Amino acid sequence: MKNLINNILKNWILIIVVMMTGLFLGWILFHSAGKSPAQFAEIEGHEDHDHESDDPQLWTCSMHPQIKQNEPGQCLVCAMDLIPLTTMSTVGDDVGPDEIVMTESAVKLASVQTSVVKSDIPEKELYLQGKVHVDERNITEITARFGGRIEELFVNFTGQKVSMGQKLATIFSPDLISAQRELIEAITLKESRPSLYNAALGKLRLWGLSDDQISEIEENGEPKLYFDLLSPATGTVTMRHIAAGDYVKEGDQLFKVIDLSRLWVLFDAYESDIPWISTGDNIEFTVQSIPGRKFSSKVTFIDPFIDATKRVAKVRVEIENPRHILKPEMFASGVIRSGVTAGGDQIIIPKSAVLWTGKRSVVYVKVPDREEPSFLYREIVLGPDAGDSYVVASGLEEGEEVVTNGVFKVDAAAQLIGLPSMMNPEGELVMTGHNHEEMANGGIKDH
Repeated sequence: MKNLINNILKNWILIIVVMMTGLFLGWILFHSAGKSPAQFAEIEGHEDHDHESDDPQLWTCSMHPQIKQNEPGQCLVCAMDLIPLTTMSTVGDDVGPDEIVMTESAVKLASVQTSVVKSDIPEKELYLQGKVHVDERNITEITARFGGRIEELFVNFTGQKVSMGQKLATIFSPDLISAQRELIEAITLKESRPSLYNAALGKLRLWGLSDDQISEIEENGEPKLYFDLLSPATGTVTMRHIAAGDYVKEGDQLFKVIDLSRLWVLFDAYESDIPWISTGDNIEFTVQSIPGRKFSSKVTFIDPFIDATKRVAKVRVEIENPRHILKPEMFASGVIRSGVTAGGDQIIIPKSAVLWTGKRSVVYVKVPDREEPSFLYREIVLGPDAGDSYVVASGLEEGEEVVTNGVFKVDAAAQLIGLPSMMNPEGELVMTGHNHEEMANGGIKDH
């Protein structure tokens, strides 16, 4: 019984399949019979028609030239607006083999802008950081000219101001007493042996005694046991090496005095800034401790050496400081507005016009006298950085026109058609590696 039921089901399935096949074949024969030969020819002609000829315009991405599609849109990689590809060609009788020709619509779509190359005096505004320093020429080290014991100290702390001729300390010196006696004895022989007198007099002067002190010794006729040490300079005591009761030897350091009425301000200038700085340039600077006040001075010295660790050179200005409002080690922020030290008019172009690869600097020059915008790849040599511009050492002439906006898009067009470009200076076709076109066109290849 079970086998009978299975046989009946198999027969019904076979009958249904045969019926469906028959209906499908009948439908085909019916429609084929209704078509005329002209209609068949129309169908065949339609199949042979090239759909690509209806819309020969291709669109691509300036940053990713492997992306191509048949209609405008956005790049699948970077979402930039696509630009027309077929309008970027170098066809034409008067067009050079390396020229990139773009239609006016393509130029507008790519936002390509140009500017005329001009010659001018390059100027740059430099911001420098520095510190206030003492003037090294105003540092005085006071040392012992002769040995002895410090009996009394009149300057006993650092930061104390002293004037030239002011008493610093009182010293007892056996050597000085002997020198005074030599002078007193030489006075009696002044007429007969003047050389002896002059030698004794010169010895005391070399030991730092003033003319008034020597005259006092000659008038009294007796040596002084305690002698005053006088300051040889005016300034501020920044170092004290002795105390009352100390014994000192000839050459020992006693005090260090610095005149702070005139100071240096040393600014750090990087290597790229040095061509823009020369002696005589004016610098305006401020310090945090005196807000609202600007100081102005001129560059007096540029360090001939570069610091090996910081990679900077010191630029020095000098400033008068009679009221001592500026103090050493204060931070200073300076501004210098200067022209390049080479001087004279030079070729200047905006930075946006330059494609820089690290080895080459590239611009695109607009070809004059063309019906449609045409551009040429050109390598140039750059001079100093001039803020928003570059000085061009060679490669451009005044009056030429360079692309200043949309340079990457023009360069991408050159890469797409195998012309010299930033990454392919020899003009090689771009190799995409694997076929991105299938992804851009939904899996349909362009043949």
